[in-house]
Amino acid sequence: MKVTQEKLPASQIGLEIEIAPEKTKQTYEKIIQNYAREANISGFRKGKVPRQILLQRLGKTRIKAAALEELVQDGIGQAVKQENIEAIGQPTLRSSFEELIDKYEPGKPLIFSAAVDVPPQIDLGDYSALQFKAEEVKYDSEQVDKVLENERVSMATLIPVEGRPAQIGDTSILDFKGFLAPEEGSDPEAELEAIPGAEATDFQVDLEEDKFIPGFIAGIIGMNPGETKEILAQFPDPYANEELAGKAAKFTVTLKELKEKELPLVNDDFAKEVSEFETIAELRSSLEERFQKESEDKARAKKQEALLNELVKDATFDLPETMIQQEVDAMLTQTAMRLQSQGLDIKKLFNQDTIPQLRERSRPEAIDRLQRTLALREVGERESIKASSEEIEARIKEIMEEYSEQDVDPDKVQEMVENELLTEKIIDWLLERSSIELVPEGSLKPEENVTQEEDTVESQTPEESQNDSSAEEQTISTDVQES
Repeated sequence: MKVTQEKLPASQIGLEIEIAPEKTKQTYEKIIQNYAREANISGFRKGKVPRQILLQRLGKTRIKAAALEELVQDGIGQAVKQENIEAIGQPTLRSSFEELIDKYEPGKPLIFSAAVDVPPQIDLGDYSALQFKAEEVKYDSEQVDKVLENERVSMATLIPVEGRPAQIGDTSILDFKGFLAPEEGSDPEAELEAIPGAEATDFQVDLEEDKFIPGFIAGIIGMNPGETKEILAQFPDPYANEELAGKAAKFTVTLKELKEKELPLVNDDFAKEVSEFETIAELRSSLEERFQKESEDKARAKKQEALLNELVKDATFDLPETMIQQEVDAMLTQTAMRLQSQGLDIKKLFNQDTIPQLRERSRPEAIDRLQRTLALREVGERESIKASSEEIEARIKEIMEEYSEQDVDPDKVQEMVENELLTEKIIDWLLERSSIELVPEGSLKPEENVTQEEDTVESQTPEESQNDSSAEEQTISTDVQES
């Protein structure tokens, strides 16, 4: 079989394949024999249909198409093997199949074109002395005090307040009902429109600035228990409920009880209550170690991110489409598994309408991930960087012990460990030879507007915000326990 190669864009190899005359004849005759054995034609026993009758009933085009399909499939496979091509994915036929049917004559040479994706060629440039900036991450010792203080607040005892009005930091018990404030020019005698959901009885509210919609907390400050007051507030714009965005509101509020928080002392008894440690010194030491480790990990992650950006910045990648689509598949599979583990119905999220959009949105990230992976792999091959069998076995042992009670695939664990260790070693090799300018944390990021999460907190109704506060305290408590 004669094969001519041609380099094509997107890391493809074009193949012009010529099938010998005897092969085109042999395949055609074989197809006729197969049809003759299986065809059911009235008036003839199975396997005894004369050749001419068979050709008339089935049509030469149908037989030629079946023979041609086999010739093309076998021809491409043999060509890839004969030329020692490292193919990725399934080869594609470049010639028109309809035109090949017209040209195909059994007993004469058959020439057609195909293409196959191959691993891309990568030009990294000089990677031995990269220069880049990375954000410096410093350990903040105040993190420990903040965690402990938050835990103190969550464990506070509420003591009734007498003889003074409400102030910031108090906890209040109140009844409230919200109405939309009358618009300018409206009938002052008209009944106010109640705001759906903006009503509660014996509702506990921590008096903290900017916790609720603007004006609500400020209006409670200075009230005395038993007092009823009308408080003007303003829904922010934008607001989660678009119908309320930017509108003025009037709340009728009755302050029923007022309490202040009595915080526990930060001592050994406190440490025993909130953690597994016997002394506050041990708890502090554990928290310090944890936050220092987090800072170190975050600093290394920022250096790695900056390193990878610099590594691929001036590199060239001629990525094959097959490789991109495989990476997109892997990303969507990972996302689906994560969402399913969270209890979400992935059939509703991944369907024939959404999958094409998800694939298109995932494509840029897939290309970025491929470029980084291939660049690191190229460096590893050029510099002969490898992980030793001892290192691999030690890491595998750690993982298997950690997940001893779970059903894990040892082969997949080994593959994962080999990839992780090799990646770590290549990155370490590059970092050791790079010139890194450390800059203040956050200085490399463009200024961003208020995040959606922050905006949501600011624009919550009193009841919504109080629920979120409880959840936050629970999270902080969990953090202390885990330490």
